[in-house]
Amino acid sequence: MTTATLPPASDADLAVLKSQLGRVPRGVIGIAARCACGNPTVVATSPRLDDGSPFPTFYYLTHPAATAAMSVLEAGHVMKEFSDELAESEDLRQQYEAAHQAYLRDRAAYGEPEEIAGISAGGMPTRVKCLHALAGHALAAGPGVNPIGDRALERGTWSPERCQCESPGTGG
Repeated sequence: MTTATLPPASDADLAVLKSQLGRVPRGVIGIAARCACGNPTVVATSPRLDDGSPFPTFYYLTHPAATAAMSVLEAGHVMKEFSDELAESEDLRQQYEAAHQAYLRDRAAYGEPEEIAGISAGGMPTRVKCLHALAGHALAAGPGVNPIGDRALERGTWSPERCQCESPGTGG
């Protein structure tokens, strides 16, 4: 998905996000990816929050089951495995650099705070730091854009193709 087609968050979306996050969501620009049931899965967040602070994580993974699946992978040291793959494969490094540039372009459409210039998310473009951010980007951008995010989604127990929302009134 490109930012040009980013659908805005509805009041219902904001209520679901609040439930997912356990707090009022900040800087919401729109919903970048959804669960099979229609609930938000990835929110696009303003690069500068209302309080003035810069926020580099444009694509923010919010779905509890998706975030839990990424946490399990991180706890299982999958980031090390992906980092090793990145170090060994020039092709993967080039794809990851392209993902970094795509992320920066998407975010730049909504502002470019100098404090975060050139900084994307998840360790891009040189390391694997946060699977939550990389999976969020992969879900928002679609398959084939973020190779590490795609790998994390393939390895995880959560799928965007089946609803795993648990809270009443949030789709599941």
